[in-house]
Amino acid sequence: MSIPTDKLPYFFGSDTRSKEAYRTIIDDTVQAITDSVTDAGAYQGASVEDLQNLMQATTILPQTGSGWDAVLDEVKKTILPNSLRTWSTNYMAHLHSPALLESIAGELILSTFNQSMDSWDQGPIATEVEVAVVNELCKLYQLGEDADGVFTSGGSQSNLSALTMARDWYCNTVLGHDVKKLGLPSCYQKLRIYTSEVSHFSMEKSAHLLGLGYDAVRKVPVDELCRMDVQKLKTMLEEDVSEGLLPFCIVATIGTTDYGSIDPVEKLRVVCDAYNLHLHADAAYGSGLQLSQHYQQRLGDLGLCDSITVDFHKMFLLPISCGALLIKNRSRFEVFTLHADYLNREEDEEAGYTNLVGKSLQTTRRFDALKVWMAFQCRGKDGFASIIDTCIENAAYLAQAILSNDRFELAIKPELSSVVFRLKGSCEKNKQVRRQLLHHHQVVIGQTVYQGRTYLKFTLLNPLVTHQHLDELLAFLEKLGSSIQ
Repeated sequence: MSIPTDKLPYFFGSDTRSKEAYRTIIDDTVQAITDSVTDAGAYQGASVEDLQNLMQATTILPQTGSGWDAVLDEVKKTILPNSLRTWSTNYMAHLHSPALLESIAGELILSTFNQSMDSWDQGPIATEVEVAVVNELCKLYQLGEDADGVFTSGGSQSNLSALTMARDWYCNTVLGHDVKKLGLPSCYQKLRIYTSEVSHFSMEKSAHLLGLGYDAVRKVPVDELCRMDVQKLKTMLEEDVSEGLLPFCIVATIGTTDYGSIDPVEKLRVVCDAYNLHLHADAAYGSGLQLSQHYQQRLGDLGLCDSITVDFHKMFLLPISCGALLIKNRSRFEVFTLHADYLNREEDEEAGYTNLVGKSLQTTRRFDALKVWMAFQCRGKDGFASIIDTCIENAAYLAQAILSNDRFELAIKPELSSVVFRLKGSCEKNKQVRRQLLHHHQVVIGQTVYQGRTYLKFTLLNPLVTHQHLDELLAFLEKLGSSIQ
């Protein structure tokens, strides 16, 4: 059904006309998406210049609107053919997963109703769903009776929130200084965070935003499996303390971005207790392993951590954005609490209304917990275990295949689902192979640097990938490499 511009309702609502328009727009969109996918490719190959030219040829804000039909036609021509197919078994570049079908339905619901998670009266059932899901997550990661959490936009926001809590907790309890009221203490340049040299760059970004600067982040060397070297950490702490520096937090990376390496939380807990430090687990990647039937023990006991970053748009296969921060002691959320008469009135909270704004860096916030609520119930523990175990086993299979082929080099044995390797030969050869796959063969893989050389990366988050497909891709990489000098 065509909808003339002057007949297009503003909103979905209870009247027949708006309901019909809603159905038409959603049905048209579903049809356009399904019609656009005709092969198994991950990307149709358009160059940077091709896409820039498409944008330059489009009038973004015309004087008079062109209406729904014209806009959908433009989407069919410009957007859909050039969008990445994250569900393709030929897409394995980043920690960027396909989206489970039920979670896409969740996106439609949360966008249609457009709840906001800052106050109870902006999302009544949404608030209660998030509280219930957070409680379930705290149980899943065994954080104890005083635990709590909040949904975030993803790992970077979770890590920033955790480091903010750790800084304020340390300043309050050790230095006797209230950062929330007074700002940074005079000795702020001495504060230090410890994390592995291959940890996520959000640690440095967070230190900057916290007023501490990049130099506050001490990068600890790693072992042969790219895990934090605890003995070298201890040496660094001893030296820093003797020089009058103020360590306040250790960040354990539970699944490094490139290698999937897992830092030893049990050993790090002992170090934190010895120096009175906050232990944060950046488990944005590895948190999904908690649901694995066979590989959960690789994580260690995350319940020993003071805070945990969890991402659902990685191994849990939910749409972006969807993350959470979980904390062992709910009182540390006080760092974000500030009452406003128009939003989170104290008398409402005393009457039992939960206003989640007091736990978040954000005010307006999406109802992302719905996607977790729906997917958890739809798939169950067994369903997620099967997905995650398949991805882990695919990575192990690929690593062994690489080790068995003298045309390739493997960086390290994978603990999660990322495999970093290279074709023997020049760095330029490996770079060219990745570009050729991207622009000419509808295959998207990753690229990184390991020990100063260019490496390729398969990030295996799609359980539909088969061993046969991995064998075929390796053979194709070998063929492409042989054609490049």
